[in-house]
Amino acid sequence: MSRIGKNPVEVPDGVTVDIVGQLITAKGKLGELSTTLVDEISISRDDNLISINPKDDSIRARKMWGTTRSMINNLVLGVSEGFTKDLEISGVGYRAQVQGKELVLQLGFSHDVKHPIPEGIEIKCADQTHISVSGTDKQKVGQTAAEIRSYRPPEPYKGKGVRYAGEYIIRKEGKKK
Repeated sequence: MSRIGKNPVEVPDGVTVDIVGQLITAKGKLGELSTTLVDEISISRDDNLISINPKDDSIRARKMWGTTRSMINNLVLGVSEGFTKDLEISGVGYRAQVQGKELVLQLGFSHDVKHPIPEGIEIKCADQTHISVSGTDKQKVGQTAAEIRSYRPPEPYKGKGVRYAGEYIIRKEGKKK
């Protein structure tokens, strides 16, 4: 029994959810998202609750039960509230700024790193050392933040690099004389 899958997804006011076969579409104030679900899962709707159940007792159906529930919940949350990942830059001379449709990062390389902003993602720089990645699709927001972080991940000796807000870096002691 999936502890995540057995909880129904609550649809807030202002969000409409359409279920056509295995295609589920959510529309809200921030946009529209849709996904196709696997055949082993059945969906039922009762007023503002969406219930997910496996069609049989196969291993794949039980695996996909909680995953499907999380995907539907992310669709509903994405179109109603949206998702945000915050990044911090630490290091002397490290900075970021948005120029048109690109995020320009100066991370100690001989050249500036230009990261194109994907469709459906909004990137803001409150100042030169803080980046905020936001959008309706949780997977795209996380992937974009991970790509930005991968240009210069934080190193353990001085802590320089790009890290998630609130991420704790385990520091190492430097060499001794």
